[in-house]
Amino acid sequence: MGDGAGNGRGRAGLTPLSRLTVLLMLSRLKLDPFVVALALTVSLALVWPQPGVTGGVLHADKAASWGVALIFFLYGISLSPKRLLESATRWELHLIVQLGTFLLFPAVVMGLLALVGDRLPEAVATGFFFLAALPSTVSSSVAMTSLARGNVPVAIFNASISSLIGVFATPVLMAWYLHTVGGGMTLGPVILKLIILVILPLAVGQAARPLLLKLVERHRQVVRIADRAVILAIVYNSFCDSVAAGVWKGHSPVLLLEIVAGVLALFSVVYLLIGVACRVFGFSRPDTIAVVFCASKKSLATGLPMAQVMFNGSPDLSLIITPIMLYHFLQLVIVGIIAGRSGALEAEETEPAVLAEDDDDLVPDAVPQHRQASSTAS
Repeated sequence: MGDGAGNGRGRAGLTPLSRLTVLLMLSRLKLDPFVVALALTVSLALVWPQPGVTGGVLHADKAASWGVALIFFLYGISLSPKRLLESATRWELHLIVQLGTFLLFPAVVMGLLALVGDRLPEAVATGFFFLAALPSTVSSSVAMTSLARGNVPVAIFNASISSLIGVFATPVLMAWYLHTVGGGMTLGPVILKLIILVILPLAVGQAARPLLLKLVERHRQVVRIADRAVILAIVYNSFCDSVAAGVWKGHSPVLLLEIVAGVLALFSVVYLLIGVACRVFGFSRPDTIAVVFCASKKSLATGLPMAQVMFNGSPDLSLIITPIMLYHFLQLVIVGIIAGRSGALEAEETEPAVLAEDDDDLVPDAVPQHRQASSTAS
């Protein structure tokens, strides 16, 4: 059997139609510049950690700490109470999303950790549960739901309210997990610090929204850069401290492959189970898209600041945040492909829908449906 044109296949063994399909799929995988920045930041910390260590010349630790409040202040300005109230009555949808986010995820992780036993280092296992305990992401959930022609107001409500619930639910879940593995966390000071760094700036941002919203909208790109710069500072400081303390010594590159496999397994199980729940409850297609996208995603933008607060001073911090960093990248790739395909199928069946006129003001990265959603740090 040859590989000539007679059988319609090229050298790679693909038909012309198959090659076209692969090219179309690859065209959707536009590499997010922020993901590239994350990779470069980690690489810099691995080869030159001294400037970024706590107390180093760059003072990355102070930039990270104060930057947490800045992130949530800007989020408070961008958050639209009006749009939240519009979807507040869809309690059955919200219940599935929040139960999936804060109960199903931890249950699945506990099951996966029981299967692997002691194969993963303790810090990585803690990182997986921390990932499971985090709230859903805001902007990318809304953007992907919009791209797939799902129920955007439902996505906005759930992703936003999830961040508020997470201020209390995430540390409580982490305290429970650490207690079960023989560790511990002083819950009161952690929640108090989260209130000061998260809830208070969020409230101040909401209060300042009428005055500053137009300014923030005019300089949206600057706001995006500031938001991502804080996250990169947290990552850089965490990895610099870990490298300087020798945390990564003794761990082979296979560990990263194991974390990737665990992240993929976690996403797949949760995505499938949430989809089954939507079918059982008879949700419509747009509602199902919003519920599945919100309940299967986790927030890097919220997770790293919370990790900075909860595990402050731990040399294992870089190991703990590695699962959420990898999950962030993979969820954007996988959900982006699913959203693009779902939106294309919906476009064949119905007239294209568009966002409400003021949806761009709801969250920093909400986008019109006719454009590919830009991946965000959330």
